[in-house]
Amino acid sequence: MARLLYRLGSTAYRRWPFFIAGWLLLAVAVGGVAAAYSKPMVDSFSIPGIPSEKAADIQQELFPDAEDAFDSVPVSIVVAAPEGHTLAEPEYQAAVQHLIDEVPTLPQTADENPQLVAPAAAPDGASPAAATLSDDGRIGILGFEWDVDGPSDLKAASIEDLKDLLADTADQYGLTVEANGAGTAAMEPPGGSAELIGLGIALIVLVLTFGSLLAAGMPLLNAVFGVGLGMTGITAMTAFMDIGSSTPMLATMIGLAVGIDYTLFILARYRNELHHTDDRPHAAGIAVGTAGSAVVFAGLTVLIALSALAVVRIPFLTAMGLAAAATVLVAVLVALTLLPALLGLTKSWAFRGQVRKYRPRRDEHGRVHNNGVRWAKLLAKAPVAWALAAVVLLGALAVPITQMYLAFPTDSTAASDTTQRKAADLKTEAFGPGREGPMTLVVDGADIADDAARSDAFETVRAWAAQQEDVEYADLLFTNAPFAEDGTQEGTGTGAIINITPSSGPDDPKTLDLLEALRDGQGAIEAQTDTVIGVTGLTAITTDVSDRLNGALPIYLAVVIGLAFILLVLVFRSILIPLTATLGFLLSVLATLGATVAIFQEGAFGIFEGQPIVSFMPVFLIGVVFGLAMDYQVFLVTRMREAHVHGLPMHEAVIDGFRNSARVVVAAASIMIAVFSGFILEDDAVVKSMGFALAASIIFDAFIVRMVLIPSVLYLLGEKAWWLPAWLDRILPNVDIEGESLERDSAPVAVDQGDEDRELVSV
Repeated sequence: MARLLYRLGSTAYRRWPFFIAGWLLLAVAVGGVAAAYSKPMVDSFSIPGIPSEKAADIQQELFPDAEDAFDSVPVSIVVAAPEGHTLAEPEYQAAVQHLIDEVPTLPQTADENPQLVAPAAAPDGASPAAATLSDDGRIGILGFEWDVDGPSDLKAASIEDLKDLLADTADQYGLTVEANGAGTAAMEPPGGSAELIGLGIALIVLVLTFGSLLAAGMPLLNAVFGVGLGMTGITAMTAFMDIGSSTPMLATMIGLAVGIDYTLFILARYRNELHHTDDRPHAAGIAVGTAGSAVVFAGLTVLIALSALAVVRIPFLTAMGLAAAATVLVAVLVALTLLPALLGLTKSWAFRGQVRKYRPRRDEHGRVHNNGVRWAKLLAKAPVAWALAAVVLLGALAVPITQMYLAFPTDSTAASDTTQRKAADLKTEAFGPGREGPMTLVVDGADIADDAARSDAFETVRAWAAQQEDVEYADLLFTNAPFAEDGTQEGTGTGAIINITPSSGPDDPKTLDLLEALRDGQGAIEAQTDTVIGVTGLTAITTDVSDRLNGALPIYLAVVIGLAFILLVLVFRSILIPLTATLGFLLSVLATLGATVAIFQEGAFGIFEGQPIVSFMPVFLIGVVFGLAMDYQVFLVTRMREAHVHGLPMHEAVIDGFRNSARVVVAAASIMIAVFSGFILEDDAVVKSMGFALAASIIFDAFIVRMVLIPSVLYLLGEKAWWLPAWLDRILPNVDIEGESLERDSAPVAVDQGDEDRELVSV
């Protein structure tokens, strides 16, 4: 592989016009397809096989006009008069009427909005679950739905106009007005402030790393080009398949991260090679043949981690994983070909625009003596102590994971200063916590021929649901019987919808126990009434998704770690190094989850309000972090193996690996931490927690596992670290990731003292 990549790198350097033109033509072609044939992204949330999805299918058959729970964008406006007053008072009635008149004038609302209802007491005989006015008359609910096809079509500007209307009404009439529901949050496209903050910090780190403005710009240019091409490709694919609007999110985040990392690694190697030769095409070939080989295998580990999301069997996660994997593949190809082409274009100008000259100190043998060497030698003095300290620290951070509670976020768990949380609290005060987490019981009575018997069956099912523990109300809302001109239904119909209002909130474990109890008793009530029933609704769907994620986690871990272990055995030709790399990754993930639970769920240090951890956090975190962690493992240890292959003993090989790669790994990790930390500044609590978890995982894995634990263990293992059974050594192909077969102008571990003053900008 090293020879093949050497020829690719040197050819791209010499024939740079063809490679740059090729990439530009590809971008134009993909952009043309996207512009001409792309279709809008969809937001269908179908997860085949889960119980709530089966119930939703029954509901769709019985009630074809019913809207999918994830496609609707409803808004509940909660109006509360001051303590001691009621909404029946004239001034507050005027406020309600003002909202009724003004909401239909907002952008993305229909001219006529029949869903908008004034607060009024429930009709005589109606269940309290149907009430839009509290018993004391102080709190009422107005409901409407945006006139859009799905959540992705809702614009942030429309929500801002709604918030302005609520604030103006509250100020003008002296009452409390808040809103919640799916229609109070717009789906922001990628490319926002978080990414811009990350790119800005990345530029600063790259300038400090290379000391050159032009060189610092190359990784950013490559990464942005690769992500842009990947996003355009995803858009183009909508012409051939349905793609969710959330799909580009992960691709943008990971593509930007690895695009910078991979280009940075090869560019740093190219600069190092210029200390050994004036032949720039040869230096580019060596950089791509050695560092590029590491990039290929690092990229493969990321591809495995992202593509393996398919085993979770949740379509939107599968689509996100495959789209991100495709973007990573583009990033690898861009690093291997576009970077050397840009180096060929700039030639001696590649490291111009210097803010400082690269003049590293050298030891008595002419080898670079930098902070990486100093750190490696410090670890060598007490490897046992350092290894134990790393394990104890990560273990201590992982302790809170025992208290982890996974759930999907709701308005009831939003930050207390948000309008969603305030509205949810007002609803809870007026109608109880279960109002925010209702369940829908679908009853199919098509097998019952007699209308009267079918009506009795529906009532029997309703009564059975009502008697369950933690049920506040169970109401037969309607059947699928046709409506007469006077608005009444003719006959009984073959299907019915029963609304179940729990006594507890949507994030309360008692509500989940109720869902389980309903499903446990489902078979018996079906046999008794000759019906087919199912429980669906947002609460049931999100619970089923959480169960699917939790059940798939062990399988996902086994697939990702198993395939990556085989790949790392091939790369390092060792059993123990891949084993230690994998165990180190598990430690960093456990520590990250523990820290996230402590900060976000338990509210440690008072930084964030406590709330459940979003259900897909563990799977998402494992997929992203495993790929990036193996990147750093490959970057560091391949240089150690390269030095070992060229004759250095293990102790010196570890030091040489830090000599050549520690600076690059620190720079790459710092950039990733900056990119991910930017998401902590977002308003959404889930995005905040994801940004924190990703940033923390990079800190733990790059700086504690890869730069403390792994080298300490390698010192202890010595030459045994490269142990490989003879039979396995014979059957493994030699991929030559270290470039052992390449013709080199000098060994990678030593240079002449005279090279110290070589100018990187010389011809």
